[in-house]
Amino acid sequence: MPVATTSQEPMLDRAEADSKVVTTHAAAVPGARDLRLDLFRGIALWLIFLDHIPSNIVAWVTIRNYGFSDATEIFIFISGYTAAFVYGRAMHERGFVVASARILKRAWQIYVAHVFLFAIYLAEIAYVARGFQNPLYAEEMGVLDFLQQPDVTIVQALLLKFKPVNMDVLPLYIVLLLLFPPILWLLRRSAPAALAGATLLYALNWEFGWNIPAYPSGVWAFNPFAWQLLFVFGAWCALGGAEKLGGLLRSRITVWVAGAYLAFAFVTTLTWHVPKLAAYVPRWFEVLLYPIDKTNLDVLRFAHFLALAALIVHFIPQDWPALKSKWFRPAIVCGQHSLEIFCLGVFLAFAAHFAKVEVSGGILMQFFVSIAGIGIMIGAAWLITWYKSVEGRKPAARQKPPETDLAGGGA
Repeated sequence: MPVATTSQEPMLDRAEADSKVVTTHAAAVPGARDLRLDLFRGIALWLIFLDHIPSNIVAWVTIRNYGFSDATEIFIFISGYTAAFVYGRAMHERGFVVASARILKRAWQIYVAHVFLFAIYLAEIAYVARGFQNPLYAEEMGVLDFLQQPDVTIVQALLLKFKPVNMDVLPLYIVLLLLFPPILWLLRRSAPAALAGATLLYALNWEFGWNIPAYPSGVWAFNPFAWQLLFVFGAWCALGGAEKLGGLLRSRITVWVAGAYLAFAFVTTLTWHVPKLAAYVPRWFEVLLYPIDKTNLDVLRFAHFLALAALIVHFIPQDWPALKSKWFRPAIVCGQHSLEIFCLGVFLAFAAHFAKVEVSGGILMQFFVSIAGIGIMIGAAWLITWYKSVEGRKPAARQKPPETDLAGGGA
C-alpha cells in the first residue's frame, strides 16, 4: 500500500491536504507527495464511469471483467487512506473533539453533495423519460417510485434509504465518515486492536447478515458493516501499517503468490464470459466458490484487491519518474478532484445511455460516448484545478496562521 501524503480532502477539496504530514505516537508518514494515490483514484473514476454505461463494449477494459474485484475497492481503500492521513494529524495536535468535528463537517458536506446530485440526477432522468415518452428510463435507473410517490421517496432519499442506480457510493462513504472518529482514535493508540475490531465486525456481519434496509425494498448495495473493513485497512496503512508491510511487499514470494491468485481469478472470470469453458468447472468447486458477493465484500474480492495492490506497490515505486509525465497527468488531476468528477460521471453515464438508446447503440457510438465522457471529466478536472490556482493567487485570498494550515483549517 502506498505510504505518502495525499493531494486532497477525502473525495473533496485538495486544499486541506496539501503539505500535511500524518504523525502518530508510533510512526510518521513521509512528507513527499505520493502521486500513485491520485493516479489510481482517477483511473478508478474512469472505470466506474465506463461500468455505469449499460451494454458498453468499452467497459471490457475495466478490471471487473478480469478478476473478482473492481474499481469500487480501489476507491474505498484510497478513501480510508486519505481520511486517516488528513485527520490523523488534526487529532494528534488538536485533540479528539476538534478532529471529530472536522470529520463530521466533511460528512455533512458530502451529504449535501449527495442531495444535490440526487435532485439533479432525478430531474435529468424524469425530463428524458417524459420528453421522449420512454418510461423504461425511469425503471432502468430505479426512479419509478419517485415518479409515482415523490413525497415519500424524497424523505426516504434524505434518510439515504432510496438511491437511484449508480448512486450507492456516496451514502456508503457518508456512513463510514460518521463512524470514523472513534476508529481513528483507536487506530492512533492501538492500530492492531482497531484492525482486529474491523475484522471481527466483518466476520459477524457474514454470520448474522446485518445490513441497512433500502427503500422501497431490499438492503444497501454496499453493506457498510462489510465495506468498513477495507476502509479501516486503508486508514491503518496510512498510519504506519504500510511501513510494517514493506518487507512483505518487497518479497518475491508475495509477488508470486499475488500473481498466481490474479491468474486464478482471471481464469475463473473467463468461464463467466465463455460458456463452453464453464462446462469444465467441477460442481464442487462452484459450490465452494460462489456466490462472490459484492454487497458484503466477499473475501475473494478483498483478496483480489490485495493482490493487485501488492503488485502495484512492488512494481511502481513512489519515485517512479513516469508519475510526473504528461501521460498520467489527466488521471492524476481527476483523482485530485474526486467528488466533483464522480458526480459528473454519474450524469455522463446516463447521458451516454440516453445517446445509445435514442441515437445509436452501435459500436462506434459506444466508443464515442465512452471517450467523450472521459474527455469531459478530464476537462472539468483541469478547469477546477485552474480555477483554484487562480483563486489562490488573488490578493484577497485569506491568510491563515501556520498552526491552522497544519491542522487542516478550511480553505
